[in-house]
Amino acid sequence: MRIQVKRTGGFAGFDRHAEVDTAGRHDAHRWHALAEEAAAAARGTPPVGVPDGYSYQITINGRTVYCADPRLTEPQRKLITWVLKEGA
Repeated sequence: MRIQVKRTGGFAGFDRHAEVDTAGRHDAHRWHALAEEAAAAARGTPPVGVPDGYSYQITINGRTVYCADPRLTEPQRKLITWVLKEGA
């Protein structure tokens, strides 16, 4: 499974992008479950965010969904954090 996260917005306006490929990872099942849960609660179109808040584009195996601060679910927050931390 290929998971991509693009973060835009924020006070400074810096964009950040990272990607994780779960193929061959010993913890792939955790990533898959979290990605599915995060995507289920996301939207198919970009939501209206708040001033200086972050907006996120999450792409899982070619399917893109959107979410934004401050209305992230816990699975979305965790997935975004993992991908931005571990992704390239």
